[in-house]
Amino acid sequence: AQKLSGGIGSKLCGMLVHSKQVECGREWGCRLRKSQNVSAADFFPDLLPAMDGDIKTMTFLQEVVDILLAYVVESFDRETKVIDFHYPNELLQLNNWELRDQPATLDDILISCRATLKYAIKTAHPRYFNQLSTGLDMVGLAADWLTSTANTNMFTYEVAPVFVLLEYVTLKKMREIIGWPDGRGDGIFSPGGSISNMYAMLLARFKMFPEVKEKGMSSVPRLVAFTSEHSHFSIKKGAAALGIGTESVICIKADESGKMIPADLERRILEAKQKGFVPFFVSATAGTTVYGAFDPLVAISDICTKYKIWMHVDGAWGGSLLMSRRHRWKLDGVERANSVTWNPHKMMSVPLQCSALLVREEGLMQNCNQMHACYLFQQDKHYDLSYDTGDKALQCGRHVDIFKLWLMWRAKGTIGFEAQIDKCLELSEYLYNKIKGREGYEMVFDGKPQHTNVCFWYLPPGIRYMEDKEERKKHLHKVAPVIKARMMEYGTTMVSYQPQGDKVNFFRMVISNPGATYEDIDFLIEEIERLGQDL
Repeated sequence: AQKLSGGIGSKLCGMLVHSKQVECGREWGCRLRKSQNVSAADFFPDLLPAMDGDIKTMTFLQEVVDILLAYVVESFDRETKVIDFHYPNELLQLNNWELRDQPATLDDILISCRATLKYAIKTAHPRYFNQLSTGLDMVGLAADWLTSTANTNMFTYEVAPVFVLLEYVTLKKMREIIGWPDGRGDGIFSPGGSISNMYAMLLARFKMFPEVKEKGMSSVPRLVAFTSEHSHFSIKKGAAALGIGTESVICIKADESGKMIPADLERRILEAKQKGFVPFFVSATAGTTVYGAFDPLVAISDICTKYKIWMHVDGAWGGSLLMSRRHRWKLDGVERANSVTWNPHKMMSVPLQCSALLVREEGLMQNCNQMHACYLFQQDKHYDLSYDTGDKALQCGRHVDIFKLWLMWRAKGTIGFEAQIDKCLELSEYLYNKIKGREGYEMVFDGKPQHTNVCFWYLPPGIRYMEDKEERKKHLHKVAPVIKARMMEYGTTMVSYQPQGDKVNFFRMVISNPGATYEDIDFLIEEIERLGQDL
């Protein structure tokens, strides 16, 4: 209380000393008496925006912050579990999650906060490797809290002046890093890479057939899109949502390491044209979800230029390697793309969600999506209307995702992100080198990982020397799911698995967690062996 300036500090001090409604004596802060059982109906009128509600509001929010800070600290403790796993029916019975007509007590609200975090996955834990988005950045967390406190919408400059300007500055910087001259172009932050990819497909269709905006798909010929057989499912989902249809997405063969084969792309484009279809969109992938493969962008760009097709690069997973001088060569040719998806909430560890679509042609998004809603986008406003970005988005209400990235960029600098990304790639190479010749391990494909994805099978002693290949394959398919289930039940670590094509279930280890160390990689190997030795 004494740290607070002005009248609010004095009020809080007075309340701490004289009020009978609070007790002190814990390590820090103050707590509402559990015995009072003040109902929400009685208590909440005393919270802001009620008159003189500042003291009780601060007391309540301080209690919530206390819970959050304890969880943050615990999440980085390797002695704690990554997950306190319960099956859905068990978790439903452990707590009363139902919504009621009558308000709960304030104590119940705090209990609900604790229970929610108790059973949450500690995605910041240094041994959490399950998804492409891991870790928790403290500056990003602070920015997320500030964003929620500001509680505004990104559609116009008048309601989000600073956030709109930060989005403008950051998108321009990202376009410069891609390699577009002077950072020219356009872009927007969207609710995830799937939506960013769909935006790209929408723009490609509008660029070739602008009449589709008003007249629909019946006004255009049969359109076809092309993407790698290892690409993200969002390409087909976008085609379905836009009325193009999943059958109009042609999957191109990938080589053994997961890279799209340009010769097969050109062959399939010619086949489509011979059938009377119109190729309009090619999605290359920079960092595939499973193998972490980078498609050959220069060769793909040559083909797209030759046949006048929109080239999109889905860099949701691998786009952040553009920040690394050591690894950005893997995206050579990205500057020739018409659009790029880039998810800072993956390799850059920006809190979820933070996904950007970058577009080379300025003004195209506005022309494609604008609807001129006069109640939002009045043309006689007293400021530069180009900063009213809402009409180029598919959404009306748009969450502020920019501040987390911008504030982290200010805190780390580009070199800080570069060091973080390089470290994750070093850890993946360490894992690869450690298991490639280790007994009981087989790599899914030859060669060093292109990204932080390390794909491998663990062969327990019981199937290691099976001579019947089909029987061995059948048993191996069950190994990863069992070990993963045991990981979750023990709560020690989490790593993903999946099949791919004709390959049975294998582990896909991905490293994007800045908190991970070489010791954590060693632990993962030992834990897989411990949990799978009896299979």
